[in-house]
Amino acid sequence: MAVRGGFCLYRRKKYKEVKEPWEKPYDPFRFSYKSLYKATRGFNNECRVGEVLYKGTLPNLGDITVKRVSHDAEQGMKQLVAEVAYMGSLQHKNLVPLLGYCRRKDAVLLVSKYMEGGSLDQYLFHSDKPPLSWPQRVAVLRDIASALCYLHAGASHVVLHRNIKASNVMLDGDLQGFLGDFWMSSFRNRGSTFTALGGSIGYIAFEQILTGTSTRTDVYAFGAFMLEVTCGRRPFDPEMPVEKRHLVKWVCDCWREGSLVDAVDTRLSGEFLPEEVEMVLKLGLLCTSTVPDSRPTMEQVVRYLNMHQRLPDFSPDTPGIGVPTVT
Repeated sequence: MAVRGGFCLYRRKKYKEVKEPWEKPYDPFRFSYKSLYKATRGFNNECRVGEVLYKGTLPNLGDITVKRVSHDAEQGMKQLVAEVAYMGSLQHKNLVPLLGYCRRKDAVLLVSKYMEGGSLDQYLFHSDKPPLSWPQRVAVLRDIASALCYLHAGASHVVLHRNIKASNVMLDGDLQGFLGDFWMSSFRNRGSTFTALGGSIGYIAFEQILTGTSTRTDVYAFGAFMLEVTCGRRPFDPEMPVEKRHLVKWVCDCWREGSLVDAVDTRLSGEFLPEEVEMVLKLGLLCTSTVPDSRPTMEQVVRYLNMHQRLPDFSPDTPGIGVPTVT
């Protein structure tokens, strides 16, 4: 009996979750730790697909990913769980579906749909994946622009992604693009500004340090992302020569010298439409303007990328164009 009792106690501790009364409304978005443990074979290293990311399989849902996010502040936890539930309710064909969450000790486990194509940065920066063609890259840019436009203008609350970059863009088996990694996202009422700093070096607008995030800082990050996808280079690379270190500045310099297409990823081997490439690069520069009011909205970006609207007239010498941020 003692052995059996000890085994039962071990099992309870093994699958123990944190669940509080205020979480009751979020039960439809909650997964049991036991189900996630079994789905990932005990969070086996063979199921690890990232530093804190595991692949698993659940009955009726198929392949999933489970991401561990450290979080131990009670008030912050309530906000995070509320955001997870809201993000799970968002419906757009180019958002990675966030399926729910589980709480265990000082961490939250976020459950999302597994994307078999992996992350976009693997195709841009790793030799084990074939480089994407120009039509494939443009299609992904349109996919992510559409998703971000929905977050800014189509959802019931404005959602700020705050961390747009190639490693947070996922691809399915058909190489369709999906915007993911919503644990850094924040939703707010229209017209307000979120004050916490988010994002990665090279994607952060200058004013974000001073005034916080907004839809315009997301647009800045998307502009840096467009240049990243087109040029096959990260927005900031300290290993590059000084004149090429900041991608925004280097692309603008190429334009000023009359050789904008020279900034294109050499792995494309010249197989692209020059006028389309120039439009995307110029749009990337417009989105990364250091003058926030000069940046287009994501609704305008979608129209530009789909050739439904022409870019406004501006040049490499227009104030705010091609100026790298200090970060």
